[in-house]
Amino acid sequence: MGAYTKKSNIGLGGCSGRRIMQHHVHLTHAEVRSSIKAKRFTLAGNKSLKIYGRLNCKSGKRMKLENRVFFASAKEAESYGYRPCGHCQTDMYNEWKHESF
Repeated sequence: MGAYTKKSNIGLGGCSGRRIMQHHVHLTHAEVRSSIKAKRFTLAGNKSLKIYGRLNCKSGKRMKLENRVFFASAKEAESYGYRPCGHCQTDMYNEWKHESF
């Protein structure tokens, strides 16, 4: 994949233009804020639990920075194997739960 370059990787992946998961620890505070404001990040996930949810979710706000990742959409999060949060994405979580079991 080559060397990591912060500025060129925000919200874009390779030459296809597909958005990619971004790790919070690889971004500055200003980059996170500007990406949220520009709507490049709409969801956050916990990489150790493989759960994603809204940026303002109480559960998500408590996670460690080294576990936090950002996504542009639910489809993107699910493509990385993440499941919806049971607190802030209740309907999507219930749908996921019924499909999984």
